[in-house]
Amino acid sequence: MNKLRISARIFNSLLPVLLAFFIGGMIILFLKENPFRVYGIMMGKSLFSIRGFLDTLHYASPLVLTGFAIAVTFKANIFNMGVEGQMLLGGFFAGVIGAFLPVANPVLHKLLCILTGMSFGVLFAMIPAALKACFRVDEMVVTLTLNYAMAKLLEYLASGPFCDKSIGFVGTPIIANSAMFLRLGPSRFTVFAFLALTVFLILWFVMSRTTLGYEIHALGSNSVFAEAVGIRTRRKILILMALSGALAGMAGAGNMLSEQYRYTLAFSGSPGLGWDGMLIALLGRHSPVGILIAAILYAALKTGADKINMYTSVPKEIVTVIQGLIILFLAIRFINERFGIWEHIKRRKTGRMETA
Repeated sequence: MNKLRISARIFNSLLPVLLAFFIGGMIILFLKENPFRVYGIMMGKSLFSIRGFLDTLHYASPLVLTGFAIAVTFKANIFNMGVEGQMLLGGFFAGVIGAFLPVANPVLHKLLCILTGMSFGVLFAMIPAALKACFRVDEMVVTLTLNYAMAKLLEYLASGPFCDKSIGFVGTPIIANSAMFLRLGPSRFTVFAFLALTVFLILWFVMSRTTLGYEIHALGSNSVFAEAVGIRTRRKILILMALSGALAGMAGAGNMLSEQYRYTLAFSGSPGLGWDGMLIALLGRHSPVGILIAAILYAALKTGADKINMYTSVPKEIVTVIQGLIILFLAIRFINERFGIWEHIKRRKTGRMETA
């Protein structure tokens, strides 16, 4: 029975991806290319070549962290939609420390940048956490609103007090060499990927082997029952939001030190690492192993996109279409799981048949 349940969960996780690739394959056929060849090139160059796989791990590293930042709260039925803002704030001030604070020791400099990013992520996450824990304010509304406020605040800081006046666009100075995670070999792979993997191992242990993991599951299943058995829900809300903010801040700091090297208006990309983390968490069903696999798969699409242009006539925008389709099917699944729409339809059909 457990094997059947696990198989069903795996199939439900893969279904949005399979449907997206199927529709993407129809579009590729319309462009008079072989979908199997195109997908083979895309995955072969991003997962089955050494350089491509290392590049994929590089792009997956911040996604693993933002995916976890979403999962630790969503699993407890706390909807922290502010991961993007927390990640931006952490990345920005990690860049400030990296650029303006002279530290001779490279290890110490990187550590200070990472800790600064995590600290600012936590501080930003504490605003909606305190409002929810103390006044029961809807954290989804607050975090969504604060994301845009934070983006505007950082735009002001990057064009004013921390602006690099030597460049012709809004941005901060490049971080010092001592703060950079240097690339290992010809790929984009850096030591930051090992940090992300370490966080994965720690969170896997916490979620599956500790009391906190049980309490997260209990809060998500039934918060009233969790409070009845002695779980202090207000305290847990603060702890989980702080953990989520720290992970988001670490993702921003890692992206700053290993990829961007300065804060610009395009620091997080479009739709943004925080929003991508939500997709990763939903695709991985808030499971640590699932999130790791989903992040690698999602990063493989990004790594393989450029290769499609080189070897086929299919534009690399097909990857954006596939990503959008995955988001669409995940949204449908999430709404169905949250509100039981499919079960409600089946019950109504059964009731009509019995009445007839």
